[in-house]
Amino acid sequence: MNKKIARSGTFTDNMKLPIHRWFRYSAGFSAEWVQSEIQKYEEATGLKARILDPFVGSGTTVLAACATGNEAYGFDGHPFVARIAKAKNLWHLDESEFKEACQKVFENAKSNQDMTQRHDETNLLGKCYDFEALTKLDRLRFSYEKLADDNPIWELVRLNITSILRACSNVGTAQWQYVLPNKTKSKVLDAFEAFLGKADLMASDMEYAKSANWKNLAHIYEQDVREAIDVPKCNLLITSPPYPNNYDYADATRLEMMFWGEIDGWSDLKTAVRPTIMRSCSQHSAADKIVLDEILQEPLLAPIINELTAATKELEKVRLTKGGKKTYHTMIAAYFFDLAKIWKNTRSVMDENSKICFVIGDSAPYGVHIPAEKWLGELALASGYQSFEFEKLRDRNVKWKNRTHTVPLHEGRLWIKG
Repeated sequence: MNKKIARSGTFTDNMKLPIHRWFRYSAGFSAEWVQSEIQKYEEATGLKARILDPFVGSGTTVLAACATGNEAYGFDGHPFVARIAKAKNLWHLDESEFKEACQKVFENAKSNQDMTQRHDETNLLGKCYDFEALTKLDRLRFSYEKLADDNPIWELVRLNITSILRACSNVGTAQWQYVLPNKTKSKVLDAFEAFLGKADLMASDMEYAKSANWKNLAHIYEQDVREAIDVPKCNLLITSPPYPNNYDYADATRLEMMFWGEIDGWSDLKTAVRPTIMRSCSQHSAADKIVLDEILQEPLLAPIINELTAATKELEKVRLTKGGKKTYHTMIAAYFFDLAKIWKNTRSVMDENSKICFVIGDSAPYGVHIPAEKWLGELALASGYQSFEFEKLRDRNVKWKNRTHTVPLHEGRLWIKG
């Protein structure tokens, strides 16, 4: 398997693509691969694809649908991430008007000599920025807030500021779950220069999308798909749910949410984000105080109950021998219960002969293997889908020298027939 195919389950290649590259999200997959799957589906069936993505993230699937002229529906329960996807979906607005709005923000920020009052070295912002950097970023923020009105063009300006936050920090703020204040970066961008540079890039991408005949046919909703969804019948579903690997999606945008004043700290994530996203990390399941025996009695888990019970009961014992005593046992149970609900809700809006792809990886918390693709496939069948097969893309857990277990893991595509 060549490297490009192996990478199709990652967001890496999207950073070269117009519109997609506006915000680097820590999760995702290749937009070019999505476009190829849309084309293959239409060639094989003779039907026009209508696409659903119940974990839309930063919008990869629905934007790929725009590029191919297809209608698409995307959902995400994470309020901050859903707002990013909605902003990217404004690519069809006037690029000149966008650049003019950015220039107004820049001019106002440059002339505003008020210093930031937020450089507190004891909080996350103070740890991630020196005084000058945070001052400039805050001037951009205050200028945006002063000038913005109901015109949707301002959502693109806000996205511009959001997208440069990590590049303007001098510490370890790579686009992943954790911020590492004790690490330093060799390349740090000046906030004003980054803002103007990103404005040029975004405007150029907007012009490109129109010249490439993209169609404004994407619909994005901030909604938890564990609740019923209401969209026209779709025939192609392409998505990547959170993996059962303890990645904390609530924490992944903590820096950005603190910058915009949406939270004051980590503890606020419990009410601001966690209620509407899947339970794929132990912090979430611990906070929810899930009782394992109660969740194992849920009827939707019946198709996998024997294997799930064995794995979670083993985790319940093993955790007590570990220093962190992480609640992986309830996390795994809650994770598959959440996905069982999602299979049920998507089945109701998918055509009988639809095609579904979940980009997914397995996991092994505390060394206990969780065959995610197998269990998800069995839950799909119980929800009314016809069959499933797994296409492995790459091995995981092979490059980290400090890995805590030696269980071989993989990532790939779970294909479901409707």
